[in-house]
Amino acid sequence: MNSVYLDYAATTPCDPRVVEALRPYFYDAFGNTLSPHAFGRRSRKAVEDARELLASFLGAQPTEIVFTSSATEANNHIISGVARALKSKGKHLVVSAIEHHCVLEPAHRLIQEGCEVTFVSPDKDGIVHPEAIEQALRPDTILIAVAHANNEIGIIQPVADIGRIARERGIYFLVDAAQTVGHVPVSVADIACDFLSFSAHKFYGPQGVGALYIRKGVECAPLLLGGDQERGSRAGTLNVPGIVGMGEAVRLCRPLMSDEMAAQTVLRDRIINVVLKEIPGAILNGSRVSRLPNNVHFSFEGITGEDLVAALDMAGIACSVGSACTSGQLTPSHVLKAIGLSDARALGALRVTVGRWTTLRDVDYFLEQLKLKVKQLRGP
Repeated sequence: MNSVYLDYAATTPCDPRVVEALRPYFYDAFGNTLSPHAFGRRSRKAVEDARELLASFLGAQPTEIVFTSSATEANNHIISGVARALKSKGKHLVVSAIEHHCVLEPAHRLIQEGCEVTFVSPDKDGIVHPEAIEQALRPDTILIAVAHANNEIGIIQPVADIGRIARERGIYFLVDAAQTVGHVPVSVADIACDFLSFSAHKFYGPQGVGALYIRKGVECAPLLLGGDQERGSRAGTLNVPGIVGMGEAVRLCRPLMSDEMAAQTVLRDRIINVVLKEIPGAILNGSRVSRLPNNVHFSFEGITGEDLVAALDMAGIACSVGSACTSGQLTPSHVLKAIGLSDARALGALRVTVGRWTTLRDVDYFLEQLKLKVKQLRGP
């Protein structure tokens, strides 16, 4: 039986070259970065080399990069940290209604603590319009949070336009770039963001390590307290192997990105064209234009996404209904509801994401099995 992985938005395989780069830092160069001896100095240099790679990749300064365990930690850090640091200025946040739960949940916690949050809905194509963000702003707004690209339907947001509005109004801007760093060009200067979060495992690096861009001069209280790591921004012994792996993953992405974007766009468009033409009752969710090169998201009438994912899994194909972080929930996706889908259509969703090692043969096998499984699940 074939084995085809089409869930790259959930996590990517660690590139073998990344594994080789980080391997020595488990057993040879294993020192604590704060230790004063040679072992510590070697680890510290490796971390700073990775920091410089990430900063250059994003158009930032090395001192503006803070290493974390994940984008989830980074987003929690900023939402709670800005609220604490700017409580004398205001208690209002503007958040897109289709953010990942690692943004929505801390935002809801702030509401319980006395803050106010305006959730801005996208249009039917999944686009959060800058005008809608601007209309939601108030004199006491302290933070705007909009993801660069949605993790479920893959729609790329006009974050540069939102960033300009935020900068003109003197409001901090958080961009969750977990789905875009390493896949499409990301420049903190072009976006005009104050904070940007991402995770290594989304672009062929190891799991359990992420990073956060914090623009020089902004105010944000730390989330983790204890040691002096990361210049006081984030306490805790650094994950040196993970950080080295993330740096290597970024180094590999830079020369590959353009070709990978082109190749994945071809595969993505083949999937869209065949499914919409050959499977009755199939609907593409979100804009066909403002979409990540590797993301396709459908709804299928008359079946549930959970049943379809299970059926495809039996054929050796790994897909998902949406975010891996909410897998197993039987309620309709908040993202799909926000763009106006009915419960039935939202529950019939399937997310397909291709990646570095996806081939045309993989895609054609998937399409063959998808047509078969949809027909079987619908019955006579």
